[in-house]
Amino acid sequence: MTITLVPDAIEKYAQAHTEVPAPLFEELRQTTQERMSAPQMQVGRLEGTFLRLLVRMANARRVLEIGTFTGYSALMMAEGLPEDGELITCDVDPKAEAIARDFFARSPPGKKISLRMGPALETLKTLQGPFDLAFIDADKENYSHYYDAVLPLLRPGGLLVADNTLWSGRVLEPKSESDRAIVAFNDKVAADPRVEKVLLTIRDGMMLALKR
Repeated sequence: MTITLVPDAIEKYAQAHTEVPAPLFEELRQTTQERMSAPQMQVGRLEGTFLRLLVRMANARRVLEIGTFTGYSALMMAEGLPEDGELITCDVDPKAEAIARDFFARSPPGKKISLRMGPALETLKTLQGPFDLAFIDADKENYSHYYDAVLPLLRPGGLLVADNTLWSGRVLEPKSESDRAIVAFNDKVAADPRVEKVLLTIRDGMMLALKR
């Protein structure tokens, strides 16, 4: 079962009442559409702006991202960091990496970003906390593993954000491995007393978990 969570007309209305990003973001969106086989994986303008606001509201100085893709969300969050802030982002796709690195180099906030290539679960073993905010938007089958690895790296009061947690409505009738993985992740976070959590109906669903 696939559900259109947000009607196009509502999406456009929301965009019309949301901060307009720098022109580079529209170019990045178009480049992703032209060069990537699954451009719908890109975080959109609304969610990107929301992430940037979360970074600013959290007064974050260090951000961790699992799943760079072509770099839209990383650049948005980097805009929300102070000049001496740091964002570490992880990915495995060299085609997406090339686009991301190009746009990072062309944006002043891009200097705050460090892109680590390789399986994220291996990269996470090499990182030292604390981080103020973490964003998970990678292979759904590993969401629960990413959660277990990332939460200890967050400071108390740090925020974990996960994308696609409604999975086009398939969480209601899970059939595939990825469907069941998202359901298991949502159940894990909901039952975890270490975090205060809310599952938001923004785009394809966003889980926010505040570490106690």
